[in-house]
Amino acid sequence: MLDIGWTELLVIGVVALIVVGPKDLPKMFRTLGQFTAKARNMAREFQRAMDEAADESGVKDVARDLRGMTDPKKMGMDELDKLKNWDPMKPDSPAKGKSGRTPAADASRDEDEDEAALDQIAHEMEQVRRERAPKTDADAAQPAGTGADTGAPATAPTTDPAPKA
Repeated sequence: MLDIGWTELLVIGVVALIVVGPKDLPKMFRTLGQFTAKARNMAREFQRAMDEAADESGVKDVARDLRGMTDPKKMGMDELDKLKNWDPMKPDSPAKGKSGRTPAADASRDEDEDEAALDQIAHEMEQVRRERAPKTDADAAQPAGTGADTGAPATAPTTDPAPKA
């Protein structure tokens, strides 16, 4: 509030005692006390009115929502705290995996899916390579409408280069 030390208060008290006089000094302090009480009541009423206006406009709801959004537990940060003690060198326990099977069964199933996906990608890459392969002189010598200008390969593959498992 006001940065007034004890020495300043003492000087103000002595000046008030000299100017007002010892007879009227208690009446002046009573009046000053009533004035400060009214000022505090007005400040309290103003603060209450501001709080009510904030409640009506929804500021408190927004503030509560923002606090909730920044809550580390709701953001999953508490799960990261669990990783502080994680040791990658320790073998995992034979607990059940996501599918209810042991992790080894999940791993073998994942490897099979990975192999199938890799085979599919290899097959699609081979098709793209064939479509984008440079045309040979024999293809350029073909008359229009025979397949050379349509972008289709001149000879169709007879076997699939990447058999599916």
